[in-house]
Amino acid sequence: MHEHDVIVVGAGGAGLRAAIAAHEEGADVALVSKLHPVRSHTGAAEGGINAALRDGDSWEDHAYDTMKGSDYLGDAPAIETLCQQSPSEVIQLEHWGMAFSREDDGRMSQRPFGGLSFPRTTYAGAETGHHLLHTMYEQVVKRGIQVYDEWYVTQLAVTDHDDPEDRNCHGAIAYDVQTGEVEGFKARNGVILATGGPGQVYDHTTNAVANTGDGQAMAYRAGVPLEDMEFVQFHPTTLPSTGVLITEGVRGEGGILYNEEGERFMFESGYANNDGELASRDVVARAELTEINEGRGFDDDHVMLDMRHLGEERITDRLENIIHLAEDFEGVNPLEEPMPVKPGQHYEMGGIEVSENGETCISGLYAAGECACVSVHGSNRLGGNALPELIIFGARAGRHAAGKEMEPAEIETGPSASIEHAEYDSPVSPGALDSPDDVAADGGRASDDGESTATDGGAALVGVDETVERALEAEQARIEHLMEKDEGRQHAAIRADLQEAMTENVNVFRNEEGLKQALRDIRAAREAYDDVYVDDPSRTFNTDLQHTIETRNLIDLAEAITLSALARTEFRGAHWREGYQDRNDEEWIKHSMLAWDGGATDLYYKPVILEGEDKEYEPKVRSY
Repeated sequence: MHEHDVIVVGAGGAGLRAAIAAHEEGADVALVSKLHPVRSHTGAAEGGINAALRDGDSWEDHAYDTMKGSDYLGDAPAIETLCQQSPSEVIQLEHWGMAFSREDDGRMSQRPFGGLSFPRTTYAGAETGHHLLHTMYEQVVKRGIQVYDEWYVTQLAVTDHDDPEDRNCHGAIAYDVQTGEVEGFKARNGVILATGGPGQVYDHTTNAVANTGDGQAMAYRAGVPLEDMEFVQFHPTTLPSTGVLITEGVRGEGGILYNEEGERFMFESGYANNDGELASRDVVARAELTEINEGRGFDDDHVMLDMRHLGEERITDRLENIIHLAEDFEGVNPLEEPMPVKPGQHYEMGGIEVSENGETCISGLYAAGECACVSVHGSNRLGGNALPELIIFGARAGRHAAGKEMEPAEIETGPSASIEHAEYDSPVSPGALDSPDDVAADGGRASDDGESTATDGGAALVGVDETVERALEAEQARIEHLMEKDEGRQHAAIRADLQEAMTENVNVFRNEEGLKQALRDIRAAREAYDDVYVDDPSRTFNTDLQHTIETRNLIDLAEAITLSALARTEFRGAHWREGYQDRNDEEWIKHSMLAWDGGATDLYYKPVILEGEDKEYEPKVRSY
């Protein structure tokens, strides 16, 4: 068994920053990642990092833009924390050697992004995430932080108390991709989940194949509520053939969108009379799909993004990798012709419910980055706000897990924060199957006869060790069950059916019957998964086994997204509902919370915090 003070699961931007912060507080910290750190999906982030660095800008303006962008579903303590701390974190990255783009006078360059009232997006060409990832990995190597790369964490070791708020997380169980061994990782202080989003729930996504929502699913099954999962961001500009992202920076530099009739439709059709292409992402994505659905798209599939007028020098200086992406994946030279683009799944605004210190309702379990919901983004994320979220809340989670004294959190977590239970009409029973062989029924909890808070060190140690050992035994048995079966259903077909159902019915435009059909399809996928088996018998580099385990997570998260979407009968941010075309502040300024305990699901709500440090954010009409 491996043992450290702090175990960080995932080594992208949030995980690396959490590990560095925990190490700076004196903790023995380890990163456990199914990918080598520099292959993490943070490296695909292109646009930039929002930070109020210039004269004429302020964190207060950044906070207002973020709250407005969230459609007033973000929590003010989280938003203000992000906006206050982003400048210092960006400067820290610069001091660590991050190669930001520069102006002629030497200052870090900043450009406009959608939904911002000031050009505050700091960037490194169109490869900001790549530079961020390598800069922080250098710091991890410099500090000698232990990295277990190609170790896939599949389960949490959590005590078996009836109330999730009484549970403790003592570690995690991981599968060594290279050897096939399943081993335990004991955390003396805490486990931080930084595993990214669930993009592979959809078949057209900007996300990497590895983005299967592992941390969200494990925390959910361990008893931590998922928050606001219905709010899925569809990025307006992805390449039609692959889903590869074309950064918002193209539009920030002045790129324009037009339809088959040659209209610059964001302005000419009144979608965003003031900001046009730089309206919030949800607005632009809906506008594009409306043009396509009404017959004004190219090949009834996409619109065009044109940046030729910016000139070769500017494009090459600030957006060079976009030239290569368009050429490699679409056969288009954007210096000479426009690029085809259409909306694609990009980001999950919801996630694991956490406080502004990264704490979940389970003691010793933290989350940060896209897998978490603090909530900074509410119902819609502004471009350029994801990377500061990674570094700010990753650092805060790392410090808290390492034992640093911090201000008590204002954001409450756990089922005790509930203000009401949801009402919805589901065509199927959500949650686990009744089958005793259901391998997706539960996960993460293991009995613990010892109290982790005991003052007697020996008694506490016995309880902790037993918790991890029992979780390890349960996970070894589950994986052996998958490997020993020699017939049944293969995960790939189940995953493909699930992705098709989600793309068809839980996309940008949603309606009641489509959501109900998606729930039926998800239930069918869960039933099929009950008979899943692994075809590849090898014990080393068995990607078939890994993907089979991941598909279990996608089923649970697809259901969480769809169930929350069915219950929310309003139009807010990224959640568009046919028949409910108004934002209903009187009834729906509240967070959707979904809890899973022992396989049963419970959908409830908790309040949004609109009261900030010095002001209360009053909901207003969101127009651009």
